[in-house]
Amino acid sequence: MAETIAGDLAIAEDVITDLAGYAALESYGVVGMATPTLSDGIAKLLPASRLRRGVNVERTDEGSDIDLYVIIEHGTNLAEVSRMLAEKVKFTIEDSTNTAVHAVNIHVQGIKVRD
Repeated sequence: MAETIAGDLAIAEDVITDLAGYAALESYGVVGMATPTLSDGIAKLLPASRLRRGVNVERTDEGSDIDLYVIIEHGTNLAEVSRMLAEKVKFTIEDSTNTAVHAVNIHVQGIKVRD
């Protein structure tokens, strides 16, 4: 039987950002992460080493607000991919960190044919 240990646990925003980014990349229909700003109207696909640039986390009293900037695979249902992505990210963070997620906002920055 597990014993409860007295003390406080602090989870850094970078941990939540990484969990959200990796959960997003594992989601069906997501090609990759993008930068929050569009330069010249074109979304730039981020390499896996820079996932944090495509995720913004803000802590509130109700829980974490997460903004994901993604590029979706051409031919998929954007609404369904976005809904499933939000659910997966919320579940992953709440399950892994035992903290509340208030909102997951999906920003589709572009559509790309998967290589």
